[in-house]
Amino acid sequence: MSLKMVRSALLLSAFVLFSGVSFAQVGSIAGKVIGEDGQPLKDALVLIERTDVKGNYKVKTKKKGDYFHAGLPLGTYKVSVEVNGTIVDSVNGVRCGMGEPTNIDFDLAEMKRKQKAASAAAGGAAPAASDDQLRSMSPEERKAYEESLKQRQQQISKNKELNESFNNAMVAKEMGDLPKAIESFKTAAALDPEQHVVWANLADVQLSLAQKSTGDARTQLSEDAIASYDKAIALQPANGAYMHNKGLALVRAGRIEEAKTALVKAAELEPANGGKYFFNLGAVLINSGNTEGAIEAFRKATEADAKYAEAYFQLGTALVGKAEMKEDGTIVPVAGTVEAFKKYVELTPNGPNAEAAASMIASLTGTVATTFTNK
Repeated sequence: MSLKMVRSALLLSAFVLFSGVSFAQVGSIAGKVIGEDGQPLKDALVLIERTDVKGNYKVKTKKKGDYFHAGLPLGTYKVSVEVNGTIVDSVNGVRCGMGEPTNIDFDLAEMKRKQKAASAAAGGAAPAASDDQLRSMSPEERKAYEESLKQRQQQISKNKELNESFNNAMVAKEMGDLPKAIESFKTAAALDPEQHVVWANLADVQLSLAQKSTGDARTQLSEDAIASYDKAIALQPANGAYMHNKGLALVRAGRIEEAKTALVKAAELEPANGGKYFFNLGAVLINSGNTEGAIEAFRKATEADAKYAEAYFQLGTALVGKAEMKEDGTIVPVAGTVEAFKKYVELTPNGPNAEAAASMIASLTGTVATTFTNK
């Protein structure tokens, strides 16, 4: 196989798009947090920990103390509220199912009152007698209570609509109806713009549709996807998958330098996926003519994931371009070239590039240094 043919093997199809959330049956958890002063508590951190399998999610309360998290896998959760870095209340055994959101409220004022009553009872004082609160309310208090109840009912209705829009979008996404999925995700985002999972899925679908479009439509959808990823990242700045997918969207938009920055940042945020992220960075660089940068990226991919066979093959392919040819026709590869191809064959002797790797080893060393099986 010629060097030219091997060097042409690296294509943009090497990209792997890691969606922030893959399609599954999902539900949601919602509620309200009342502070110790009896007022809605804004910016309290609600921690949603799945207990049947590993999974952790979080969301902050809004101005009226309400919170909502969509896109939760069906299962059992522990829901806690954290204030100033301290867990102040938790609810175990919360079942998250499809349909209406599972409602979990936290009333820190009531909890504090009960704690004081219990403390007083333990000290010998008689607990405070409970009255019929509704009957004892003044007209002003009754009006305020009814208004609060009305707002809560409206919030529940809103969350139900949000959950329905999100699930409809996920179904449309799975069925390949991308325009409908975009419309439904936009509806969900308008209902609650602080749901990062909504923005991330909207961006994924916009990017997928951009790949199937041409001309101005392709350009606009790519830019829309970047903007949606930015919103998801603003809400979840430590999410490497979101940053990675934004990098791929930047590539589609032709913004290569920004794509490089995003892909490097993604690898820094999630070292466990660094191999894949650096691999895609290498693909971006090789396709933009930056061979030296690509070599470094592919090398980092193998360092991040020592068993990433394809990264070794692409590293060897990029290094082939730096080989020298003597007057007698002998090829002198740079250090690491043959080793990269050998490592690929060692890891995947039946891989799709095993024959090409073995041919390159033979061409560069004059011997067949490894065995492969071409099914």
